[in-house]
Amino acid sequence: MAKPLQRWTKLFLTLLLASPLANAAITVPSWSLEQRQPFDNKIQQSTPVQYPPLTQAKKDWRICVLMPHLKDSYWTGINYGLVQQALKLNLHLELFEAGSYYGLDKQLSQLDNCMKHDFDAILLGGVRPDLLDFYKAPIDKPIIALVNRLDHKIVTTRVGVNWYQMGFQAGEYIRQQTDVPTQVALLAGPDKQGGSGLVEQGLRAALADSQVTISAVRHADNNRNLYRDELEALLDSQTPQYILGSAVAIEAAVAILRQRQLEDKVKLVSSYLSPAILRGIYRDRVEFSNDDLVVVQGMLAIDVAVRELQGARPFGDIGPKIQSQIIGKINKEVLKTSLAPADYYPIYRVNPED
Repeated sequence: MAKPLQRWTKLFLTLLLASPLANAAITVPSWSLEQRQPFDNKIQQSTPVQYPPLTQAKKDWRICVLMPHLKDSYWTGINYGLVQQALKLNLHLELFEAGSYYGLDKQLSQLDNCMKHDFDAILLGGVRPDLLDFYKAPIDKPIIALVNRLDHKIVTTRVGVNWYQMGFQAGEYIRQQTDVPTQVALLAGPDKQGGSGLVEQGLRAALADSQVTISAVRHADNNRNLYRDELEALLDSQTPQYILGSAVAIEAAVAILRQRQLEDKVKLVSSYLSPAILRGIYRDRVEFSNDDLVVVQGMLAIDVAVRELQGARPFGDIGPKIQSQIIGKINKEVLKTSLAPADYYPIYRVNPED
């Protein structure tokens, strides 16, 4: 497998650097990314790639962005990266959110709006992998999958990380911490929406044939009150040694464990990073978090969209390498690559003329 991947990477870089803007792009620091194959599979081979971001675009491209929601810091970080790169390249950007992972009809309506209006490309953070199967009108604009999978033949580029690997790495961390029978409860996002299903699959793979067993799996939309209810019900029935969950779930768990005086009995692991999770790691209240560099993902999505509009071939499955943030081992670059500034509010429109 290594030789085909190496050949593909050389071809990727040749095509990337063949751009008329390549010489200008190389003067800025490159992003350390990974290219994954096969496209959109849960089990993938990855190859490191140094990606030089653009410093200018050939024209004022108009990009439409669709997201499931902007209710948590994950998508806010994506938004921040998108906006920063759109401003840098002097592009038009408009963003629409579906309100939640259950907003299928709303997102389909927003997609139709993007298709019918004056946009050049669509960055689509889908509320479900089969979203495009429900869209019956012609698809006549390039669509790039943003963060979430889109299972459709028209989609040949996805910017994000492998969420199966996110679950696997979190599970591998827990597995390495114990050699005695240990229980972990999983509090994931909406059932079969976003990356929650893949996180669970990766977790189970990491824990196979180990002393760690999954004692419960609970799902909720990314809402702290809903997670609080799930946590209360969970802790009424059992006291697992670990709780692994989304950042929103773990943020709620910090307070609930303190209220129940369980901080020394239950350890917390987050599947992705947020400002509150980072504070929790600093304060020894959260042991571990994946970090998938959401700000870089947002910037990369804009950059890739522009390159493809300017003639580049599809980029396949591309994104940052998943990092780990652990007590005592926090990466100092995390505030630049992974979190929007503390005072940042989501921006829905970028207009170079303003």
